[in-house]
Parts: sequence; structure tokens; C-alpha cells
Amino acid sequence: MQDVTLVGIDRGKHSFHLHGQDRRGKALFSRKVSGKQLYEFFARFHACTVIMESCAGAHYLARKLADFGHQVKLISPQFVKPFVKSNKNEWMPRRFAKRPRAHRCAS
Repeated sequence: MQDVTLVGIDRGKHSFHLHGQDRRGKALFSRKVSGKQLYEFFARFHACTVIMESCAGAHYLARKLADFGHQVKLISPQFVKPFVKSNKNEWMPRRFAKRPRAHRCAS
């Protein structure tokens, strides 16, 4: 995990989605964690750049992560929207995506 230079955080109501990249932009990990697990993860993780959407509570989280030695950058919500390509849930298990489609009834 020493190759990770950038971690993106997608905040939800009850969980956080983390996405780590190396210097070249290659995805190294994606995981879903709770609030407590988030603090434990970043307390053990080496210093890196953390990016997240600026929203309610984001400034508090940014200060906590900065205390752990990370450089935190907040992105305005109006600039986050262009990065969203569809409303599909990327965290849906892959097994559902590979399921064969049901045959149509010929009646």
C-alpha cells in the first residue's frame, strides 16, 4: 500500500467508499468502510492526498484526516457532478452483472 498517493472518499449516510490510486492513476484498491473503520484506516495509512466532495461534515472530517498527516482537498459539488457517468451503483456485486438474462415468454 506504499504506492498509493491519492485516496478518494465518497461519503454516504452510513458508510464511506474509498478508492486508492498510484501516481499513474492506476486503481489499487476500492473498499467500503464505516465511520469508525475510516478513522482506523487513515490512522494506520501513510501520508497521502485525500480528495472528497465538500458537503456537510466534510470540513470536520478533513481536519481529522489532516491531524493524521494527510493532505486533504475538498471539491465543490458542482465540480464533482461531471465525474458521475451514470446512476448505476458501482459497488453492486459483479455476479449480478454476469447473470444471463431471462428468456422471454413466447405466449
